[in-house]
Amino acid sequence: MNFLAHLLLSGSPAAPDYADIVIGNFAAEAVRGRAQVLAYPAAVQRGIHLHRFIDSFTDGHPVVRRTTARLRAAGLGKWAGVVADMGYDHLLARDFAHFHPAEPLPAFSQRLYALLHARRHELPERLQHMLQYMRQGDWLTGYAQPEGLHRALLGLSRRVPSGAVLATGAAAFLAERGAYEVDFREFWPELRAGVEERLFTGM
Repeated sequence: MNFLAHLLLSGSPAAPDYADIVIGNFAAEAVRGRAQVLAYPAAVQRGIHLHRFIDSFTDGHPVVRRTTARLRAAGLGKWAGVVADMGYDHLLARDFAHFHPAEPLPAFSQRLYALLHARRHELPERLQHMLQYMRQGDWLTGYAQPEGLHRALLGLSRRVPSGAVLATGAAAFLAERGAYEVDFREFWPELRAGVEERLFTGM
């Protein structure tokens, strides 16, 4: 899953360690090795481990594998998983009111940008720079539009080695969006239940 899903799955804002979980969940993208994990307070480490649980649960799920197989067949090759992650964020953002009726997507996005910005110095340097662009471009809200998905994948295609094919990822995903929506609506409740169980047990 991509940024929007990870942030939404960080738990309830009413939880006492919510902000720490968010920071860890977001930071995990650039935290490598046990020593870097242990450099964070225990509550932030829980967010890092949550991020990794979400990724492993997603990568191993048969519904997600069905999505990635279809994207590989569409020509995305080894990048099919990346396109699936970002495409699922598009579907989550587009129907955010269905998946998270308690809060509109623009309000959720601004609240999370503010939280991350306030504690930006706890993030790896690469993510501090990325957060600046994320806020300025309002990536989280932008995912709701096909153009936002296209911009995100086009930008990624220019930044990663041998990732040029990612520029075609949005078109491939949107061409069969109905099928991917069926996959996502089957997968999301199972992911959410797995995350909630992990949060409840304290990870």
